[in-house]
Amino acid sequence: MPTTTTTPSTSTSTTDTLRLATAGSVDDGKSTLVGRLLHDSKSVLADQLEAVTRASSGDVPDLALLTDGLRAEREQGITIDVAYRYFATPRRRFILADTPGHVQYTRNMVTGTSTADLAVVLIDARNGVIEQTRRHAAVAALLRVPHLVLAVNKMDLCGYDEHRFTEIVEDFAACAAGLGLPCFTAIPVSALRGDNVVTRSPAMGWYEGPSLLEHLETVPVGADLTEAPPRFPVQYVIRHGECRYYAGQLVSGALRVGDPVVVHPSGRTSVITALDVLGTEVTTAQAGSSLTLRLADHLDVARGDLISTGAQSPAVTRYLSGRACHLAERPLRVGQSVLVRHTTRTVRAIVRELGDGVSELAANDLGRVTLRTADPLVLDDYADVRRTGAFLLIDPVDGATLTAGMAQTTEPARAA
Repeated sequence: MPTTTTTPSTSTSTTDTLRLATAGSVDDGKSTLVGRLLHDSKSVLADQLEAVTRASSGDVPDLALLTDGLRAEREQGITIDVAYRYFATPRRRFILADTPGHVQYTRNMVTGTSTADLAVVLIDARNGVIEQTRRHAAVAALLRVPHLVLAVNKMDLCGYDEHRFTEIVEDFAACAAGLGLPCFTAIPVSALRGDNVVTRSPAMGWYEGPSLLEHLETVPVGADLTEAPPRFPVQYVIRHGECRYYAGQLVSGALRVGDPVVVHPSGRTSVITALDVLGTEVTTAQAGSSLTLRLADHLDVARGDLISTGAQSPAVTRYLSGRACHLAERPLRVGQSVLVRHTTRTVRAIVRELGDGVSELAANDLGRVTLRTADPLVLDDYADVRRTGAFLLIDPVDGATLTAGMAQTTEPARAA
């Protein structure tokens, strides 16, 4: 289970929230970077800092101890589980998922990064781009994380050399191009000394970009959700007299009173006559809002159905294909019966194929999966709408989560 550590907010004047995830190999300094970010942004309580100072072996506090909360992590010197931390600055709130870097904990990184608006991939400037860097970038690309930061750490151990930084950025750019990552922001830092983490460093006068925190405070978030086509998975049907209200969260786009809509998978059409957000009637609702809506017609709408405006309609299919990360210790095999949990809908399915000629996926494997479902799913390509393109495979016997997947509706059509 994820570990949660709460740190104090410094302000309540922020207007939005950035969800970010950090990834880096062992000894790249990820824990120190997160600790430095919390410390220098004044997000650490005095008694926490005193405890870290007492536990540190040197003359200065070991900020990595702020994040290595689990005893097993402290003993091994590595991050094992996803740890969520919360902090704020006067400009924005942050939810930070500190994810493990080891190959055997790749599934934990997938969990922590799956909902992130931004991923920070850490590199030790002395080592440059290594295999784990490529793996972390591949996970970020697989999950379609909207923004990626390449934090080149330990620049102090390379004499703050601009040429070394440029060399690493060029290597990573070639890797990113091969993975289809559209762009990234590279920042040279020293987490140990605080260079370019919260404030810009005089030791790297050649660098003209923002510090890491400045970038985190200003990177745009939320636009992807509001600009995507409207998707409203129905979570509850509320009957009040002759009226029916449909409750759930608008996961993308916007809905307005008067909008013509389509109910999937039936394909029946109607018009929105009322919207209610937090007990208040509204004329427009944006992505992220939990709402109830009412339609002009008495349609047979149930939990698991999805309402759209008809523009850029989602796919309605019994075949599901996409990239996947296997999370469970028990393998996933061809021919296996599973449950597919997609938005508010759960259906039975059979694993028809596993990509690249393999017969099973083991824990932490990244691969491709194709399923045949007993009932139709209404889904989007994960690249277009993350919430309606993501799915989980569940063991129908004990309810254990087996695999996390990202749908690719552009896969070749298959005969029913």
